[in-house]
Amino acid sequence: MTSSQLPTPEEIRSLYQQGEEAVVAAFEQLATLVRALEQRVQALEDQLAKNSHNSSQPPSSDGLKKPKRRGLRRPSGKQVGGQPGHPGQTLKAVAQPDRVQVHQVKRCQACQTSLTMAEVTGYERRQVFELPVVQLEVTEHQAEIKPCPQCGAVNTAEFPVEVSQPVQYGPRFKAQVVYFNQYHHLPIERTSEVMADLYQQPLSGGTVVAASEQVVQQVTPVNTAIKAHLIETSEPLHLDETGLRVAEQLHWVHVASTADLTYLELNARRGAQAHADIGILPQRQGYVVHDDYPAYYQYQTAQHVSCNAHHLRELIFLHERYQQPWAEQLLTLLLEIKQAVETAQQAGQTALTPSQVVDFERRYQALLDQGYQANPPPVPDPDRPKRRGKPKQSPARNLLDRLHQRRSAVLAFMYDFKVPFDNNQAERDLRMVKLKQKVSGCFRTPHGAQTFCAIRSYISTTRKQGLSILDALHLALAGTPFFPPALQPSALSDA
Repeated sequence: MTSSQLPTPEEIRSLYQQGEEAVVAAFEQLATLVRALEQRVQALEDQLAKNSHNSSQPPSSDGLKKPKRRGLRRPSGKQVGGQPGHPGQTLKAVAQPDRVQVHQVKRCQACQTSLTMAEVTGYERRQVFELPVVQLEVTEHQAEIKPCPQCGAVNTAEFPVEVSQPVQYGPRFKAQVVYFNQYHHLPIERTSEVMADLYQQPLSGGTVVAASEQVVQQVTPVNTAIKAHLIETSEPLHLDETGLRVAEQLHWVHVASTADLTYLELNARRGAQAHADIGILPQRQGYVVHDDYPAYYQYQTAQHVSCNAHHLRELIFLHERYQQPWAEQLLTLLLEIKQAVETAQQAGQTALTPSQVVDFERRYQALLDQGYQANPPPVPDPDRPKRRGKPKQSPARNLLDRLHQRRSAVLAFMYDFKVPFDNNQAERDLRMVKLKQKVSGCFRTPHGAQTFCAIRSYISTTRKQGLSILDALHLALAGTPFFPPALQPSALSDA
């Protein structure tokens, strides 16, 4: 029976006249329908109650009416603004300006006497920082042609390797083209407009694409070395993925990163097949930090670390939506453990004391027990047909199972101080992918998306090293891409 098949008043009277069994059967059908609708309403209300601070939804999904935030950070007690010791960015006068413009005093402001021939006793100085008029500089390369006086053969000098075309752009100009298009996400047409406005040099969209592809060709060895290093490094490896529309199809951009290195790769799939294609996780034996997506746990050789930022948001949702005290208490406990680890690190300790660990483990388990008591397993309905797989559970029960079964991954940051509390590193490295999608909407071809991932891997890595993005792109286009110190031969041999 469905909502569109509810009995009419005449049918109800007819059932009543048929006797008790007919009424009971009809009531059971209605009860089944009501239970199904209750579950559906609950699921829809849960979905409406989720926002960016109590789930993994992005802030852009909150709309114009932002939810009242419950911050996970605690007040530091510091005043707002720059803190003592902060270097600041104040504009300061230079000792040797490029140009000096003198403004003469021609008459006395009091009596109007001419001061043209009066002695200058000093200057009041003010400096203006301004860009000079910028224009492209054209260098013509001329290769000498000489006939041999001995044999008569005509000889032509060789051009430099980088001068390969009769007319071409130089690496600095192309670095800026790629900088605007790939780093600041300007569409190809707007990139052309920017270069025309800045340098009075209009260029075609094909030039923008060709410059990006040249960068990819040059930085491929760097990205290959990054990928190999991320497999072997002892640092915790952050993994995540995000959806991306490519050629009107859903694809996924996967990230593997540390504080110093970033590797992005496009794949048509999200789960285990993508990990196998990329080839990092299947070979990984050290720590891997992720968001508990089940596909990660298929690889048992790695040491798994669960992102607690996701757990905190889920606990906030359970507390706000279902008013379950254990959820808020567990949230507070996780933040307390995090603070204890940070305090111990600041004191120069390498681990918590055994008594601290035992106490935190005991309190953690006690709160899970409270959660299980408040959320008993679903009672199977004997009249409903059996289905394959796990029976459907409440969101609270699902979270409790994960926190219990993957306890070592959840509390890994407590046992080993090298392990981070969350997976924010990977999320930061993926953020520009979402920004690119907001600006462009999608990629028209997989090749364009792969180009973006390759260049983004390189420039994200160079930015982590403190290198200027423009300088890094110029080095790549000049044929000498930047290799991070961790990838230098001496560093690799030491590792």
